[in-house]
Amino acid sequence: MTLREKCEDIYKMIGEGKLLDAFDKYYGEPVVITEPRGTWTGKAECRKHEEEFLGMIEEFHGMEVKAITSNEEAGIVMHETTMDVTFKDGNRVNMEQVGVQKWENGQIVHERFYYQ
Repeated sequence: MTLREKCEDIYKMIGEGKLLDAFDKYYGEPVVITEPRGTWTGKAECRKHEEEFLGMIEEFHGMEVKAITSNEEAGIVMHETTMDVTFKDGNRVNMEQVGVQKWENGQIVHERFYYQ
């Protein structure tokens, strides 16, 4: 399975409500996740961050993968996605983001998200 195919599988799983399963399957122990709100280091800390994010969601309305591209030799995958969610505070948001993943030995070791 190529890195691009693995990224596609991640978003397929997320669309099925299996974000944490995708995280457990594809993210490595030394992973670092960076986004505008902060940086999390290590699989346990990053998973906790994902759990907290899921805990803020009241309803998931849908997701679209706009683009995925990869440089297989360099171990880099980039993805552009949108997610339509209602948070528990009542705000419905269409989240648009781009992520850049660095893969090593079949797992993500760094992912940076860009969004506004």
